[in-house]
Amino acid sequence: MSNARDVTRMRSERFCLSACVFAVFAAGGFAGCNRSSSKPEATGSAKSGSAVAATAGPATKSVDLERPVIQIDTSAGPIMVRLDGIHSPGTVFNFLNYANEGFYENTLVHYVDPGKMVVAGGYSTDHKPKPARTPIRNEAHNGVKNVRGTIAMARDASLIDSATTQFFINLADAPQRDHTGDTPANYGYCVFGEVTEGLDVAEKISQSPTKDQGGDLAQTPNPPVVIKSIRVVR
Repeated sequence: MSNARDVTRMRSERFCLSACVFAVFAAGGFAGCNRSSSKPEATGSAKSGSAVAATAGPATKSVDLERPVIQIDTSAGPIMVRLDGIHSPGTVFNFLNYANEGFYENTLVHYVDPGKMVVAGGYSTDHKPKPARTPIRNEAHNGVKNVRGTIAMARDASLIDSATTQFFINLADAPQRDHTGDTPANYGYCVFGEVTEGLDVAEKISQSPTKDQGGDLAQTPNPPVVIKSIRVVR
């Protein structure tokens, strides 16, 4: 996210991932990928429709990456999400790896825009950014739109392939976040699933009173809304 406080529009769109992303680039960046408008391929060993083991120690399990269902347990209630590994295989693989290793446990919903979105997945409960691995390829060209009820990856608005761990839930249709071109401003934000239950919970979270903590935390729920865990349920 940017620091500009046009919070209801531009700041919501920019999603600049905070210090953790830039630390990765400073440490050596990432290898670029060729893109096309055709169906994207998975990064690493993840392929659409394959059953693979997400690397995560004791939490590791074999997961069919096509349509896994996850539960986001928050202090405000549970949110069920069906992930879309058919259209966003690399993104789903990356997300499940972080979830299975417990990365999201005790992290904040750190930004809300009432009735429009909630953003989470990058900050611990002490408001510190959590270090992430190398950013992933942006699969926003997959043709899936940012409509109400979808979940998508946040990224640095100036870098196409910069998503790591932060994600957001769309609470309103947001065509301005869809892929429309090959520049960073137009590449869009990758949708990788949809909420199947608990959208009312996300709505309630978006309406939380907030406190300006600066930067990405300009509209952070106060009292905090905490993600207790994210886990695969089927």
